[in-house]
Amino acid sequence: MTQHHAELLMYTAPEPIRVANERWLARILEHLGHTRLNAQGLSLPQLWLSPALLVTQTCGYPLMTVLKGRVRVIGRPRYELPDASAGNHCSLILSRADDSRKTLGEFRHSRGVINSEDSNSGMNLLRQRLAPLQQDGQFFTAVGTSGGHRESLRWLRDQRADLAAIDSVTYAYLAQHAPEEVSGLRVLARSACSPTLPFITVASATDEHVELLRQVMNQALRELPDVVRTLGLPEVLPAGEGDYQVVLDYEHEAEALGYGRLR
Repeated sequence: MTQHHAELLMYTAPEPIRVANERWLARILEHLGHTRLNAQGLSLPQLWLSPALLVTQTCGYPLMTVLKGRVRVIGRPRYELPDASAGNHCSLILSRADDSRKTLGEFRHSRGVINSEDSNSGMNLLRQRLAPLQQDGQFFTAVGTSGGHRESLRWLRDQRADLAAIDSVTYAYLAQHAPEEVSGLRVLARSACSPTLPFITVASATDEHVELLRQVMNQALRELPDVVRTLGLPEVLPAGEGDYQVVLDYEHEAEALGYGRLR
């Protein structure tokens, strides 16, 4: 019996979501006959690049930048949630419900907040959506970094920012299980579609091992219908790096319009 890192850290809240992911991982490890290494103390990049990695989830933007060619994509989740289906999701661009501005253009010179610079849903998709509306390379008067989507929502509620892009899967989970976190906010616009966050394993994994991992992930989902219902995730679809080229295409679109940096 070998030990590996197996963590799903992209969607860890609310609590029913964390518990469902833990049950899914436990069943996957049971089928493979592996035990789980403690990943506490590892940063996300350290986890993603660990030689002991079995399975984890990353964001499409770092996959195509810092992780390109350094990990193997197992597949992408087919969520069946509002604004997330068929292996795609989007960002929901939110403001406070009581803000009188009704269009994205009216939010020029407002305060933005992103979860991190390397986030596809929080930064890259927002940048692509705002690029045609920027003036001289600038849209916001200020852009803050919150450290997470839930914190970005808090910034909106606390009037520390006026506009944020939130991953549609995150938003669906919060709206169902923690509606107070999206209360008083409204969806002003939606971004372009993007592939859902990929599941990855070590770069040295063979095609056969990648296929086995995806098969076992799907077998575990079939055996855990309550997990499927909680996560809104009935299947892991085959995927590779090429499916995420669109993430860089969006970046290039913004750069071509003179908006290479979200500001």
